[in-house]
Amino acid sequence: MNAPSCPTDTRLYAKGRLVAEGFPADQAPGLLTKHPDAVLWLDLYRPGPDDLALVAEEFHLHPLAIEDATQEHERPKLDRYPEHLFLNVYGVDVSTKPEDPPFGKTEISAFATERALITVRKGPSDTQKFVDRWDADAELAESGGVSFLLYGLLDVVVDGHVDAAQQLDEAMDQVEDALLEEGGAPRAVRMHGMRLRKTVAALRRAVTPMPEVIAEAMRKDLGLVDEKLQPYFRDVEDHARHAGDQVEHLRDRIEGLLQADLAEQGNVLNDITRKLAAWAAVITVPTALTGYFGQNLPYPGYQQTWGYIQSMILLVVVAGGLYWYLKRRGWL
Repeated sequence: MNAPSCPTDTRLYAKGRLVAEGFPADQAPGLLTKHPDAVLWLDLYRPGPDDLALVAEEFHLHPLAIEDATQEHERPKLDRYPEHLFLNVYGVDVSTKPEDPPFGKTEISAFATERALITVRKGPSDTQKFVDRWDADAELAESGGVSFLLYGLLDVVVDGHVDAAQQLDEAMDQVEDALLEEGGAPRAVRMHGMRLRKTVAALRRAVTPMPEVIAEAMRKDLGLVDEKLQPYFRDVEDHARHAGDQVEHLRDRIEGLLQADLAEQGNVLNDITRKLAAWAAVITVPTALTGYFGQNLPYPGYQQTWGYIQSMILLVVVAGGLYWYLKRRGWL
C-alpha cells in the first residue's frame, strides 16, 4: 500500500500493549503481518479520493462506504458490509458565550474491519482523547481487539454529547430568571435564548440517533462485541440515551421559556393599551362638556357667570369620578 498524502495518525496494539505508533500508513500491512495478534488504528484527516482508494484496496472497503466517508453531513448511522462495518458519528463542541460560535461539530467516519479501525475525520478534532481512553483501559484492551478501539471512540464521542447538554442546561439556568422577569426580558436576553434554542436543535441532530447506532453495534449476529465488552457498550448506550433525553428536555424547556416571555410581553402590551384607553375615556369627558357649553344655542347658564362655574364643576366631578372608577378597577 502506498502512503496516503493526507495527514495520518497510526497506532498498533497487541494484546493491550502499544507496539508501534506514528509509523507511515504504508507500513501498516507489514506490521499487521509481523504481529498476528495486533490490531491497527489508522486515522485519516480530510483524505482525498486517491487516499481512500489506497486504503480501500488494502482493507477491502466497500465503495458505498467510501462514498459516505468522502461526503459531508451524513446522518449518524452504522452500516454493515461483507468485510467491515461503517460508522458515522459527530463529535460536538458547544459554547454558551455570546462572543464565541455557539456550536461546532466534527464528522467522524469509521471503518471497523477484523483487524483495523480506520477513522476519517472531515474537520479538526482532538484525537488525543481517543488515545487517552484506550491507554486508560489496558486490561480491557488486552482481549478487546477492534471492538475495544470502537468502544473507546464511541465513549469519547458520547461523553462529549453529555458534556454539551450539561453546558446548555447550566446556561439555560442563567437566562431563565431574566426571561421570566415581570414585563418581559431585555432584547439581549431574548436573543441569547434564541441562540440557545438554535444550539439545542443542532445538538439534537447529532445526539438523537446515537442510542440506535450503539445498539446496532451490539447485535450478536455481527460478532463484534463479546461478553466482556457488552457491559461497557451498554454503559455507553445508557449515556447516549441520557444525553438524548436531556437534549429533548432542553428543547422543551427553552421553547417554554420563550413562549412564557412572549406571553409576558403580550400582558404588558395589553396593560399599556388598557391604560391608554382609560386615559382616552377621561379626556373625552372634558371634550364633550366643553363642546356642549361651547355651542351657539342657549343652555342653562348661557352667558352667565354661574353657567361658567357650573361647567367647570361638571368637568371636575365627571372626569374625577371616571378617573376614580377606572383606578379602582385597575385600569390606571
